[in-house]
Amino acid sequence: MAEELNAVIVSIEYRLVPKVHFPAQIHDVVRATKYFLQPEVLQKYSVDPGRVGISGDSAGGNLAAALSQQFSQDANLKNKLKVQALIYPVLQALDFNTPSYQQNMNVPIVPRYTMVKYWIDYFKGNPDFVQAMIVNNHTSLDVKEAAALRARLNWTSLLPTSITKNYKPVMQTTGNARIVQEIPQLLDARSAPLIAAQEVLQHLPKTYILTCEYDVLRDDGIMYAKRLESAGVKVTLDHFEDAFHGCMIFTSWPTNFSVGLRTRNSYIKWLDQNL
Repeated sequence: MAEELNAVIVSIEYRLVPKVHFPAQIHDVVRATKYFLQPEVLQKYSVDPGRVGISGDSAGGNLAAALSQQFSQDANLKNKLKVQALIYPVLQALDFNTPSYQQNMNVPIVPRYTMVKYWIDYFKGNPDFVQAMIVNNHTSLDVKEAAALRARLNWTSLLPTSITKNYKPVMQTTGNARIVQEIPQLLDARSAPLIAAQEVLQHLPKTYILTCEYDVLRDDGIMYAKRLESAGVKVTLDHFEDAFHGCMIFTSWPTNFSVGLRTRNSYIKWLDQNL
């Protein structure tokens, strides 16, 4: 990839659960990226300062999106990133009943139950909340803290009819307000970049988002692309109808799947043309 793009690739080894929890991972990637962007460091590795991008897949896509948003709000770091490329990113934990969550609730590699559990682990929350969150009891109509954020991930308006099909929103009238009281991080845009305010999104760099049909996270990426587009950001949404979450890692024998090679090649092609 480095040779194909004539680029320096830096992988940030951020700390993981259970040793640390949110927001330590974000602090790690922000600190590392700020360090790398120092003029003397860029010069050391012969990096063009006008050709720097951030990328990540899955949870890494979440961190990449959060970092881009933080940088866009920092006068000293604004415009430092030329592009962001998000590969099947996880972008919100408020609605676990988007069409893709409903369609793929039992589909590997991350079925819905597992995804909800990952979120709770990330926040060091109470595992007893899993079942309640699966049915959106944490963002029910009586949870006032979530009210202002619902419009930002209203999939009935953000997703095309080809995606929504006959799926219905799951909005509980009464739920469990204790969940967001004990885990307020659920409503933090640093953990859920999809719910960031419009004025934050409008300053983001050119964006590439890859989504897969057989993935609970599909709609997170599609909704984010729509919100970015509405904010005036140049966005490429690259959707693969035959792909699944994590497919891009399957590019070497004996698991060199066609879909892995096609998604990887499409991603690298976009970077080559835009970085």
